[in-house]
Amino acid sequence: MVGYDIDLSHHDGGARIILDIAPRHLNRVGSLHGGIVAMLLDAASGFAASRSWSEDGDALLVTVALNTQYIASAHQGRVIATGYVTGGGKTIRYADAELRAADGRLLAKASGVFKRISERRGK
Repeated sequence: MVGYDIDLSHHDGGARIILDIAPRHLNRVGSLHGGIVAMLLDAASGFAASRSWSEDGDALLVTVALNTQYIASAHQGRVIATGYVTGGGKTIRYADAELRAADGRLLAKASGVFKRISERRGK
């Protein structure tokens, strides 16, 4: 739907989500939509949390909370969200993420809380 790429190749346990901005990702004023920004940050921090339980990022989890701060706008080009775990216990992980433009400008950041679940729900 959105068309982002997932990069789990980093050995630090983090995750990167890469999006090439298209017109469908923009809001009415021509900036990357805030909902897309939040989704990219949620995905990056969530995959990082998942990798902390399973190296391949395949552990099932749900987002319990996501606090997002919007800092600057983007209108075109590539954006990269990078997520990393900051703490947690047996079933909860805390993870942060940053969204940056290809030139390195910080666009947004988020802190999330993720809970591991044992099986897929809603089948």
